Amino acid sequence: MAIIPYDELEGSIWYNGALTPWKDTRVHVLTHGLHYASCVFEGQRVYDGRIFKLEEHTDRLINSARILDFEIPYTAEQINQANREVVAANRIADGYVRPVAWRGSEMMGVSAQANTIHLAIAAWQWPSYFSPEARLKGIRMTISPWRRPAPDTAPVHSKAAGLYMICTMSKHAAEARGYEDALMLDWRGRVAEATGANIFLAIDGVLHTPTPDCFLDGITRRTVIDMARARGIEVVERTIMPDELARADEVFLTGTAAEVTPVSEIDDYRFTVGPIARQMIEDYDTAVRLREAA
Repeated sequence: MAIIPYDELEGSIWYNGALTPWKDTRVHVLTHGLHYASCVFEGQRVYDGRIFKLEEHTDRLINSARILDFEIPYTAEQINQANREVVAANRIADGYVRPVAWRGSEMMGVSAQANTIHLAIAAWQWPSYFSPEARLKGIRMTISPWRRPAPDTAPVHSKAAGLYMICTMSKHAAEARGYEDALMLDWRGRVAEATGANIFLAIDGVLHTPTPDCFLDGITRRTVIDMARARGIEVVERTIMPDELARADEVFLTGTAAEVTPVSEIDDYRFTVGPIARQMIEDYDTAVRLREAA
């Protein structure tokens, strides 16, 4: 099946304040965001025509830009409304929304104080991040040689484009070996996250998840923690070392794209798609379908 490049899709993108034909939303090759990673973004899911946790995503987008020392020239309310306009204009019932903000091309160099800040929001139909078959039996992962950086070496709490290159490299290396994704450790050798999702371990009926001190405290991660505690499942946020994977009965990932995805193996460690993961999948599906309609 032929793949249609994203720049050739049909529809409208909200671009610097107005809905614009998809193919007309161009960026110059000398934009600062391309050369120096002056770019932040969000990934949002649409269910039944509604964006799940829209306000939280917008707040994080604005904060990510501030961490990178720039201000998005729109209020949270304006950004929220623009997201809704894009979904409606493209008739997205179940899909994905990508807001992205970046520094423009007025200055070309490390300094960029005078650069215009741009904002675009696109939306498209989006199937499962991992195949339905893989999610049912659990995905296969391997540990990446690349590690999440220390908080004093990178803007780790910003959803910044530049931080994702080691994720791309890690995922490519994993896929080349037949795995679906990679587990990333942090600079200290502790369990951190997958390439685009947070991780949970079920050990003796208790959920354990790494403390997000050098990676994003995901919106889906927080949602799943709340759902688990509402079910009476204890959740512990703590330091997790790689050898503790041997103690885990279940492992699953959480993220806007991944939703709740069980893991069947990480290198030599094996896990079951157990009752906690199945319950979280069911509860999450209920939450995304009913939250804003209630």
